[in-house]
Amino acid sequence: MSATAADTMQGFVHPALFYRGQEEYLAGTVPFIQDGLAAGEPVAVSVPTWNLRLLSAALGADASRVRLMDMTQEGRNPGRIIPGVLRAFADAHPAGRVRIIGEPIWAGRSATEYPACAQHEALINAAFAGRDVTILCPYDVAALDATVVADALVTHPLVIDEAGERPSEVYAPEAVVAGYNEPLPVPADADVVQFDAANLSAVRASAAVLAKAYGLAADRIPDLQLIANELATNAVIHGGGSGRMAIWTVAGSLVCQVDSAGRLSDPLAGRTPAGRRQQGGRGLLLVNYLSDLVRVHVSDAGTAIRALLTLCTG
Repeated sequence: MSATAADTMQGFVHPALFYRGQEEYLAGTVPFIQDGLAAGEPVAVSVPTWNLRLLSAALGADASRVRLMDMTQEGRNPGRIIPGVLRAFADAHPAGRVRIIGEPIWAGRSATEYPACAQHEALINAAFAGRDVTILCPYDVAALDATVVADALVTHPLVIDEAGERPSEVYAPEAVVAGYNEPLPVPADADVVQFDAANLSAVRASAAVLAKAYGLAADRIPDLQLIANELATNAVIHGGGSGRMAIWTVAGSLVCQVDSAGRLSDPLAGRTPAGRRQQGGRGLLLVNYLSDLVRVHVSDAGTAIRALLTLCTG
């Protein structure tokens, strides 16, 4: 995206950059960064480790003027990218336009992670509507599945590729949010705890016992207890007073899922930073910060929220 295009557009600008190889990657990102710096705009970059190194080397001395973040760490859970990366940087610079490069999807993302990544890209549009922020999202079209590229056309109003910049003809982010609102079934062999307001302490205690039995690292057991407590408390408050917690393991992760009759109506819940004086509204945000992945399914029957924590493999 040229400096002219960025300067003449108002409000939120959210292009997808389709690239093949390092040369196209640098051609699409370095000028974007340099144009922002020349315009006096705060610039942040959150991309996977290998591309972070590539960009840092290409920028040279200008790299010190850019907020550089490793997306494989900061955005391991896509649910914390908006509050912890994008909003955190934009909110710290409220005056004037802000530029960010965010690359949350790479070839190493698992099939389990991808639906949350796609929903994240769609929800950016609602999270920044009307704000003077430009977020450029690179996609390695040579390495990513065709479905990922197709979804990027739906979640981004603008597309940049070898042919130039153009509006996406299929932009409809709400369709991706709804399309990946997938059921989250609990396996038959999961450990299940039914709870209500009177036995929330049993949720925390059961989470600790099961985490230890399943081999979760000792320093992460308190995280699981907090996750279980926040999800169960939300279920009691917003889900009719009771719910079900299930814990099991799959593919190197411990899974904690809470189902309740409440219907989560705000797709940005847990993705909006809490204000200093805000009362409540921090539970799901905390779950996103503590978990390695969070998935949500909302139906007429209620809401299921699934949090995954990586198990020790050594």
